[in-house]
Formats: sequence, structure tokens, C-alpha cells
Amino acid sequence: MNDGHKIGLALGSGGARGLAHIGVLKALEEHDIKIDMISGCSAGALVGGLYCCGISPKMIADIAFQLDMKTWVDLTVPKKGFIKGEKIQEIVKLLTRCRNIEDLKIPFTAISTDLKVGQRYIFNKGPLYRAIRASISVPGVFEPLRMGNKVLVDGAVIDRVPASVVKGMGSDIVIAVDVGFGAPQGKINHIIDVMLQSIDVMSRQISKRSFIKADILLEPSLTHIGGTKFNLVDECVEIGYNTTIEKIDEIKGLLNEKNYAI
Repeated sequence: MNDGHKIGLALGSGGARGLAHIGVLKALEEHDIKIDMISGCSAGALVGGLYCCGISPKMIADIAFQLDMKTWVDLTVPKKGFIKGEKIQEIVKLLTRCRNIEDLKIPFTAISTDLKVGQRYIFNKGPLYRAIRASISVPGVFEPLRMGNKVLVDGAVIDRVPASVVKGMGSDIVIAVDVGFGAPQGKINHIIDVMLQSIDVMSRQISKRSFIKADILLEPSLTHIGGTKFNLVDECVEIGYNTTIEKIDEIKGLLNEKNYAI
């Protein structure tokens, strides 16, 4: 219970590095820190959306461990993307049981980018699977999601760590998780590496000109993990968990200042 102060969690983009969000959620749960709302971008939208559906961090980690890329990658003749996205959408649809965002127990938003107008698009209603599908659609890798007159891709193009969005949802205390960028790759193995590395470079430049406005900023050290290394589930989860534990006293201290009853 709390005295009215609400905690919001902003989960950033980062491809496979976003698996660290699972460890963050696990550590917060272990210390009885209840999250009242979540906004996620790309991998953060996937992990955050599943969590808001009531799926535990352990179960999310188990799912990630069992799904190799062959399970969700449906290659297509490149026109607007190498991956159609239908497989991953069906998997997310199944996991979320077709829930709508407005029906989730924990309020949630997902961040995407509308290419037609070059602006951020925030999903705060409608099918959760569709919001996640749009938010994870790395340009050039996944085909964009078309929704009405919108052409939606990865939210990281504009807002990779949506701290301001979760603040706007009504949170009094914002915890942001920035899983950062991969180290520059001297060796590029395939086109997906090219696309993800390009997004990393662009986002890194944008981040130099912006500031993540959060009360607590968690920055797991993940630069050694490439954006496609989805097989490193355990390592990413552990790093996210340990980073959160290192700051748990700071988080609790802030909550005590705000008279939040843990």
C-alpha cells in the first residue's frame, strides 16, 4: 500500500540488451517495490507489456530462454523489412491472451514512431499485441505496422527511454532503465546487424542532446552484448538484477522521502 504516491517505470529499447529489464523487475519484486505503471519502448515494451499482463519475471525469462530466433523470425523478400513480423505478433497475441491495454491491471503504454509524420505515437488503448508489434519494429528489419493512415516502427527512433511518458501517465516517482548501446562492431555478420548497429549509432547521437528525466536512472552495463544476442538471456537478466540491487537502498531512500510505505 502507499499514501497516494505512484511509482512509474520506463523501460528502454536495446534489442537483446532489453532482456535486462526482466532482472530489474525481479529485483523490485523481491524488495516489495510495487510498480504502479509502465511505459516501454521496443524491447522495453515487450517485457513491460508481458509483465503488466500478470506474467512473472521468471516466466518471462523462461519464455525468452525457450524461444530461439527461428521461432519468431519470418523472413520475407525485402520490400519494407526483412522480417514480416507475423510470427512474433502471433506469439505475443497468444502470451497476452488478446488483452487490450486499457484492461490491464497495471497501466501501460508502448512507444512507437509514425514514419508518415515523423512523430512519436503512444499506444494507450487497443490490443496489447499490436502495440508491442509496432514498438519492436526496427526500421529495415521488421516490416512496419500499418494502422489506419499510420506507418509505425520502433519507438527508439524518437524516444528510446520513455521517462517523460510514464511521468505523464501520473507517476510521482519515475524509475528509468536505460540498457544503453552495444559497443561498435568491428565485425558485421548480416543485414540485421547492420540495421541494429545503425539504430544504435543514431540513438547514441540523439542521447547526447537529450536528458532522461527520472528520479532514479538504472544503467545496466551491457555494452558487450550485441542487439541480436537473444541467447544471452541469463546474463542479461543477472546484470539487470544486480544493477537494481546496487541501487535498491537509493530507491528505498527516495520512497521513504516521499512517504511511500514499502
